[in-house]
Amino acid sequence: MIASRRRALMLAAFVALTTSAATAAETIRVGLPTKTFWPTTVAETAVRQKLFEKEGLTAELTIYRSGAETFEGMAAGAADIILDPPSLVSAGRKKGVMSKIVGSATMGNFGWQLMVPAKSTLDVKDLNGKKVGITAAGSGSDLLALWTIQDRKIDFTRVPVGGGGLVPNLLAGNIDAAVVYSPLSFQILKSGEARTIIDYATAVPPNLTAGWIVLDKFAEAKPAVVQKALNALYGAVAFMRANRDVTVKLIADLYEMPAEIAALEYENTIMKLETDGDMSGPKVRDAVQLSMDLAKLGGLKDIMPTEELYSTQFKPVPTKP
Repeated sequence: MIASRRRALMLAAFVALTTSAATAAETIRVGLPTKTFWPTTVAETAVRQKLFEKEGLTAELTIYRSGAETFEGMAAGAADIILDPPSLVSAGRKKGVMSKIVGSATMGNFGWQLMVPAKSTLDVKDLNGKKVGITAAGSGSDLLALWTIQDRKIDFTRVPVGGGGLVPNLLAGNIDAAVVYSPLSFQILKSGEARTIIDYATAVPPNLTAGWIVLDKFAEAKPAVVQKALNALYGAVAFMRANRDVTVKLIADLYEMPAEIAALEYENTIMKLETDGDMSGPKVRDAVQLSMDLAKLGGLKDIMPTEELYSTQFKPVPTKP
């Protein structure tokens, strides 16, 4: 009788403990700009290697059609942490959407290319009056299109087609050119379907092109959750860098592309991501400032002071698998 009762008490204690642990796992909603893009690879790696789980979080990934739509999702309360350029933080703060970059992600437009169909005879100077595809107004592709207009002293119509619409519309001839991100840019270049007329990775000076962003109120209310999410995301970057074959296979499987294209994405994008995410120090401030200078050159107005666009509160401690 006593032994039976003891077993019952132990079972009840175990159930209570596991229920408490399950309840303690908080959900973090991760907003991603488009499917076939490196932030999706990072977030998927963090999920598959159980890095969020090890931080006591349950991750919900939502893929949007562009960086601008992703930012709108966060502003509407549908995402907790997103990946976007500093320009959207500035534009958002002007409109009352108070957010900041909490982790640096990339210091260059790796894999981003201005492309035309392979049979097209157009060069950059010939784009005057033409139609150039972007994902959405205010997105990273839009900034690069605006930069092209200013830097090359030309003018063209920017046509928003969504991330998934760039390549189909380009190859169908609905647009004359498109600002294409990797690995899609590598894929259609390798297949011979399109050619590059500007490689933004080399044409645009290095700057903070993207970072992980949260609303100010979320960072204030749940700083531990922000810290844990960053730990998991940068743990994923560390894992990918240390596990080439696994990552190349994941890229190939996620985006249904040949391993050789996935390998190009790995070498030219994944291996160039920021590894620590630290937003402190003059180097990062200068990178944010240059990003905003380029955005201003591209036509962005009413830019907020650089110091208001990012937070030095968090320093990722990469989660280990």
